[in-house]
Amino acid sequence: MNGLNLELDAIDLRLLDALQADCSLSNQDLAARCAVSPATCLRRVKRLVDAGFIERRVALLAPDKLGAGLQALLEITLDRQGAEHLDAFEARAVQEAAVQQCWRVSPGPDFVLVVQLADMPAYQAFTQRLLTQDANVRNIKAFFSVKRAKFDTRVGLPAARR
Repeated sequence: MNGLNLELDAIDLRLLDALQADCSLSNQDLAARCAVSPATCLRRVKRLVDAGFIERRVALLAPDKLGAGLQALLEITLDRQGAEHLDAFEARAVQEAAVQQCWRVSPGPDFVLVVQLADMPAYQAFTQRLLTQDANVRNIKAFFSVKRAKFDTRVGLPAARR
């Protein structure tokens, strides 16, 4: 099923909103929160997954409690920007466990990476592995997080159609 063919109604939007807040809710609790029967809830969530509105369900962990206290945002500019060069760098970047997000952007740098690492020695090893050994990387601009003021994964939902 293609998500473009599925029109979201008020129930779908309530389900999506509740799941964005807490995807660990049991089907019973989700149904109660959204004022639908458990059977309807289960069927609707499956339909939303099948249509691609729900990509995956994950647990958000506390990096600093797990020894990954260094977060950096990297701007990467390549020397050659042909499609094959962009694809090759992207393929290498997404294979790195430290890369949480990889964005191709325009204008400006070619890529923006969000990386989470243990500390500065781990960052140095990461840059050696991914960036400085790649002859096509022309420039790296790194920004290190000193405070996370906001972090949210929620997507704004449209109003329900009547």
